[in-house]
Amino acid sequence: MITHPNIDPVALQLGPLAVHWYGIMYVIGFLGFLFLGKYRARKPGSPVTPDQVDDLMFYGALGVVVGGRLGYIIFYNFQAFLQDPMLLFRIGEGGMSFHGGLLGVLLAALWLSRKWNLKFLQIGDFIAPMVPIGLGAGRIGNFINQELWGKPTAGDWGVVFPKAADGLARHPTQLYEAALEGLALFLILWFFSSKPRPLGAVSGMFLLFYGLFRGFVEFFRLPDEHIGYLAFGWFTQGMLLSLPMIIAGIALLVFAVKKGKTA
Repeated sequence: MITHPNIDPVALQLGPLAVHWYGIMYVIGFLGFLFLGKYRARKPGSPVTPDQVDDLMFYGALGVVVGGRLGYIIFYNFQAFLQDPMLLFRIGEGGMSFHGGLLGVLLAALWLSRKWNLKFLQIGDFIAPMVPIGLGAGRIGNFINQELWGKPTAGDWGVVFPKAADGLARHPTQLYEAALEGLALFLILWFFSSKPRPLGAVSGMFLLFYGLFRGFVEFFRLPDEHIGYLAFGWFTQGMLLSLPMIIAGIALLVFAVKKGKTA
């Protein structure tokens, strides 16, 4: 059993300005995307230029923040929003959804693909290997904030979260997700995309493996208290939202193999 170090979520206080660890994790994700994106853009056959990576990061970041917040409100807290519409703007209270952020990024990619006269999947295949950096960093932020913890466990790796106030050791599902959605997914996509692949294959791999990893961790993670389990005493909202990703990932891979054209 491990006791959470109870890290202050505020990393740095500059007068009235509080710099939160969670915000720092977002910055790490965006900078990692920028650095590795420019590296990939210099490779032969890249659909975008190093200068265009700046636009990809800017509009992608906008999609993450706006889509993530809207997704959380729609998917996880819509009833509370109907009662208090200003909830949408109280980001300081927490609440971001990966699936909403993904939709925001996809819309940004669609707009840029039309602006640059590229295929949508060309941009999708380009950005997919960098996305896990932000996902992994964000889950570390969740662990620091002591949120999204898991079910009680008797395992030696269980973590006691002071905010849980019950003294039970729990699955550190934030770290599970950081390892799977962050590190493992990054390695899979980075090495898979290191060779020419059929158009849409890298995007398909991202959707498939993210959906599988997220669905697996949901078995150990507690559902949102105001939602609970949707069915069977174990089926969660996270699983429901990940199922379309798994299906779309498989469909994209089948499409890519049949088409056989490299991005």
